Amino acid sequence: MNNNKLSIKTIVAIGIGSAVFMILGRFGSIPSGIPNTNIETAYAYLALMAILYGPCAGFLIGLIGHGLKDLVFYGMPWFSWVISSAIVGLIIGLVYKKIKVNDGEFALKEIIIFNITQIIANVIAWFGVAPTLDIVIYAEPANKVYLQGAIGGISNMITIGILGTLILLTYSKTKMKSGSLRIEE
Repeated sequence: MNNNKLSIKTIVAIGIGSAVFMILGRFGSIPSGIPNTNIETAYAYLALMAILYGPCAGFLIGLIGHGLKDLVFYGMPWFSWVISSAIVGLIIGLVYKKIKVNDGEFALKEIIIFNITQIIANVIAWFGVAPTLDIVIYAEPANKVYLQGAIGGISNMITIGILGTLILLTYSKTKMKSGSLRIEE
C-alpha cells in the first residue's frame, strides 16, 4: 500500500472529527469576555484526534471543523482562525508516534511531550499566525487581534492541558499495553 494515501479509517476519523469539532465549537464553548473569543472544548478533542490519527488528520479536522463551524453558525469562515486551528492540529499530530495511547502508554513522559507540544502549537497558531493573518487579510487593528489571539491561545493551552490530558489518560487506560496479557476471572 502506498504510504502517501490516507487509510479509510483516517478518512472516516477526519469526517466524524470535523463534525464533532464543529458541534463542540458551537455548543461546547464558554464566552471569555473578549469579543469573538471563547474557551473552547473543541481543542481538547482536536488534540485527541491528532494524537490518535496523526498530523494530516489533525490538520484537516482543525481546518474543516473550524471552517464548518464558522460557516454554519456565523455565515462565513474567518480564515485566519480556521488556518490557525489547522496548524494546532498539525503540530500536535506530529508527536503521535511518540505518544502511543492505542498501546496503553500515556505516563508522565508522554504527558510532558504532549503538553509541551500543545503549548508550542498554541503559541505559534494564536500568538503569531491568527493575529498576523487577521491584520493581513481583514485589516483588523493589531492591539485587538493580538489580545484575542493571546486570550484564545492561553485558554486553549489550559483546556488542552487539563481536559485533553484527562481524555488521553482515560483513553489510554482502555487499551492494553503492548506485550501484556490480562487474565480473565
